[in-house]
Amino acid sequence: MNILLIIVAIIAIVLLFIGGFVEAVKFLLWIGIILLILAIIAWIIRALTGRNRA
Repeated sequence: MNILLIIVAIIAIVLLFIGGFVEAVKFLLWIGIILLILAIIAWIIRALTGRNRA
């Protein structure tokens, strides 16, 4: 019985960490999308205004 309880506890901890990582990845994915959109907008504005600084 104790071995079964230990196995269930380990599985619960692993699933808890996986759930936390998935939420973190979802958050970072949204941040990445927002930064990509901002970079595209900045590139378009720079292209339209004719400023080509390297």
